[in-house]
Amino acid sequence: MKTLSSTQAADWHEGRRLRAWELHHIGWTQQQIAAALGVTQSAVSKWLSRARQSGGAALRRKKAPGPAARLTSAQRAQLPALLNQGAEAFGFRGAVWTRARVAAVIRKTFGVSYHVGHISRILKAIRWSRQQPIRRARQRNEQAIQHWCEQDAPALEKKRSTSNAP
Repeated sequence: MKTLSSTQAADWHEGRRLRAWELHHIGWTQQQIAAALGVTQSAVSKWLSRARQSGGAALRRKKAPGPAARLTSAQRAQLPALLNQGAEAFGFRGAVWTRARVAAVIRKTFGVSYHVGHISRILKAIRWSRQQPIRRARQRNEQAIQHWCEQDAPALEKKRSTSNAP
């Protein structure tokens, strides 16, 4: 029979339960196990009955499941294709996706309502990166900028001196 080692426990609570299971297999009584581990005899009784019913792995720590997802996995898989159509395909002005717009598309398409603050989690889960529009002045003159970068900026840089002055 394969025994679970208390040295491989995720935390000390789990280690204590596994140690109780090990001591039970050695032949210790519940009262002795409770005294050795500093717990009540009823706690040891619950641990041992759980281990007898479902095996020693039942004494391992379990992650809390949390609430059920409102979007099904199939719906979540459809979301990137919907977003790739562009924001304008859903009646929004401009091609920029915002969390509020994504929430509106989810509500309209799937009938599921999400708070805008939670949309970023959904986008992260589908590996949709957060895009931010590039903000540039309307009066921007690309030719003047290029001329400045090529001609004026190098002239303004400090010339290196050839002397060994500090």
